[in-house]
Amino acid sequence: MEKRLLLEVRNLSVYYGPLRALNDISFHVGEGELVCMIGPNGAGKSTALKAVAGLVRPRSGEILYRGDNIKGLHPETLVRLGMAIVPEGRRVFHTMTVLENLEMGAYSRRDGHSKREIEEVLELFPSLKDRRRQKAGTLSTGEQQMLAFGRALMSKPKLLLADEPSVGLSPYYINIVSEKLKEINKRGTGILLVEQNARMALEVSHRGYIFKIGEIMMEGSGKGLLENAEIRRVFLGGR
Repeated sequence: MEKRLLLEVRNLSVYYGPLRALNDISFHVGEGELVCMIGPNGAGKSTALKAVAGLVRPRSGEILYRGDNIKGLHPETLVRLGMAIVPEGRRVFHTMTVLENLEMGAYSRRDGHSKREIEEVLELFPSLKDRRRQKAGTLSTGEQQMLAFGRALMSKPKLLLADEPSVGLSPYYINIVSEKLKEINKRGTGILLVEQNARMALEVSHRGYIFKIGEIMMEGSGKGLLENAEIRRVFLGGR
């Protein structure tokens, strides 16, 4: 049975001043799907994610979330509707503790949050458990990335937007990011992933979109794109 659409983007165009960053692109994420966007730097994939998150304003097109038009809504409103972002560069609150960062992730929830929900997030990211009262700025880069994921999950999103989560991480933490993405998705959260590490992204994703200078040049299943000779040559070093 075909998945219901969680996110549908139709004919999206975005400009930065006179420069066109995205040209009439369309993509979607089904409920419970993990979908990636890969491509070279400057191809527009992060711009597409930021347009969905309300961080950049499209020139034209439609953005539908659970069937409703959300184009132009503020990020805070989108969080209340069930969307959360793990931003590029993590952007944790360095002077706050791990616990305080997690609590900030639930600030927009009208029902508040419980101690049990924080424990559930810490169980998902056990490296943070013993550091719950430690300042976020003293964590390693990989631990900060886990905290950024945990903070986003505190809003109990239906759709998680992850922007370049492996950037600047060691191979050890890249593997952890890969595993956590799969685990979060298995729990029922849809994920839209923007990622430079094409192999990792395609291995964890149900489907993927390949960007090329403001346009989508190809789409397909993660497995199918991994086996595509052109994709292997351009993004995977021919391996």
